[in-house]
Amino acid sequence: MKKIWLLPLFIILLISCSDSRERSKNPNIPNYSVNLTVDTNLPLYSDLKFISNPVFIPNYGAKGLIIMKTGEGTYNAFDAACPNQAISSCKAMTIDGIMAVCSCDKSSYNLYTGLGDLEYPMKQYRVDAAGNILRIYN
Repeated sequence: MKKIWLLPLFIILLISCSDSRERSKNPNIPNYSVNLTVDTNLPLYSDLKFISNPVFIPNYGAKGLIIMKTGEGTYNAFDAACPNQAISSCKAMTIDGIMAVCSCDKSSYNLYTGLGDLEYPMKQYRVDAAGNILRIYN
């Protein structure tokens, strides 16, 4: 008798799950292919050895990438395009501590979460860390 109740419960749980990719779609930022390898031993990227020291890397994604170490062996990588503005209307976001600031509307986004006060969060990329080598991709 108990097993009969497990099936409807399982079905309800399965239906209630959603695809997070649907929520992260942003009509303002096109999906550019990113496949970048970063060596944190290089002087240009040495700030990535320390937590909360974001680095801007131009010429990747829509407006460049902002990468930050968030913990031991964990990193976040976000597109530097303003997520709530048309891609052509703004320059790349600027870094202010652990925040990224949009040049158009001065909205700020947390580089730990990618969240800001407006509708869309920052576009995030995957990061694999192996020693001093980071692979950023989507």
